[in-house]
Amino acid sequence: MLVAAAVCPCPPLLVPEVAAGAGPELDAARNACLDALGVLAAARPDLLVVAGPAGPDDRGPFLPGSAGSFAGFGVGLTVRLGEPPAGAPAPGRPLPASLAVGAWLLDRARWAGAPVEGLGVGETLAAERCLRAGADLAARAERVALLVMGDGSACRTVKAPGYLDERAAAFDAEAARALGRADVAALSALDESLAYELKAAGRAPWQVLAGAARGAGLGGRLLYEDAPYGVGYAVAAWS
Repeated sequence: MLVAAAVCPCPPLLVPEVAAGAGPELDAARNACLDALGVLAAARPDLLVVAGPAGPDDRGPFLPGSAGSFAGFGVGLTVRLGEPPAGAPAPGRPLPASLAVGAWLLDRARWAGAPVEGLGVGETLAAERCLRAGADLAARAERVALLVMGDGSACRTVKAPGYLDERAAAFDAEAARALGRADVAALSALDESLAYELKAAGRAPWQVLAGAARGAGLGGRLLYEDAPYGVGYAVAAWS
């Protein structure tokens, strides 16, 4: 059963070494993410799953101890998603960027609680499949926590990666409202086609969360919402 969740954005710029001189611009987002991770730790889960958007080659489960690198962003930094079981070799499949950012956040928060696994979620995965995947995750252990990585629209300004789309602000506002209130129905109803057009990579992972949270009776708090660089970022904690 899902007992807690943290929702965080997943731009590699969250990692100060990647952001370089622009690092302080995301300090508020980083601090909010760490606050949300504190909620996960307080829930004392038996299993933590980090879920985030992934490309075709990076979808599916990632075992404890899976490693990721920020070398593709010009930084020689490697992170690991928890630790492999005693005596087991470290998994060889590298983490996608979203899960690597999640692993970096967990390391920064000094996560030392439950075992950690990962799930790469296809950005175009249909809502019903996302909801089923979430329900399956919630059934994995008696006390499951989720760290859900994902960004809102990338179309908030003319300098955004997807240029300006007038629909983007309203989409992000509804998503942030749903995340802040743990509104499972509203998250489940997010428009897949619109999310794709707005380059909202968080839509599918958020709907995985919605599937995991059905019947759990969790409440939510929105800890951060902004659109630096023209991309919608939200941080929320559910417990």
